[in-house]
Amino acid sequence: MKHFIFPQIANLSFISKRIIFAVIGLLATLGIIISSNGVVNALDVNQAAMGGSWLGASFPVENFQTYTSPFGYRSSPDGTGSSTQFHRGLDMAAPEGSYIRSWWAGKVVEVSDNSSCGTSVVIESGQWEHVYCHMRGFAGQDARGKYIVDREGGIKIYDGQTLPAGTRIGRVGMTGRTTGPHLHWGLKYAGQWVDPALVLRAMYAAQSRGQISAR
Repeated sequence: MKHFIFPQIANLSFISKRIIFAVIGLLATLGIIISSNGVVNALDVNQAAMGGSWLGASFPVENFQTYTSPFGYRSSPDGTGSSTQFHRGLDMAAPEGSYIRSWWAGKVVEVSDNSSCGTSVVIESGQWEHVYCHMRGFAGQDARGKYIVDREGGIKIYDGQTLPAGTRIGRVGMTGRTTGPHLHWGLKYAGQWVDPALVLRAMYAAQSRGQISAR
């Protein structure tokens, strides 16, 4: 099964595609600058590709609209807290209710709904951890264990569950600390935060090479 990292971009105009990829490139550049603060840099990201390739990864949100907040230092979006704070992820706007997909195959290691992350899932894939925040639904527990559930979206994900890449794990919501519907997508490699824009850039480059070689 192939998981195209930009499934919704295929139907966009050439100019729209160029704009989106230019934004990704800009975000990746910001990530390289921030790497001096102890996060994984661009070279490390490519070396850390799962199985030496990004071709098995899935773009994490359907009906993607735009990137609303990059990885790195920023002003508090709701005006609370300190004037600047470190944003450990990439905010990806999409209409509320849009499905969120697991970026890579892995094991669910945390489900929660009691933090600023809102209803959230953390998945572990080798040395990678991927974090999904502000989803619809709530956390609960039964005889099988802890879970998050979005009944209207047909989603129920258990702590400890193993998921293939591209699995629908939730829907875009506004739970936790958020000013609008979006997915906050965070990535860690070997315990260090990674700029998701660097990963998306590497994924797109690998996918493009794979499509060319398959012709």
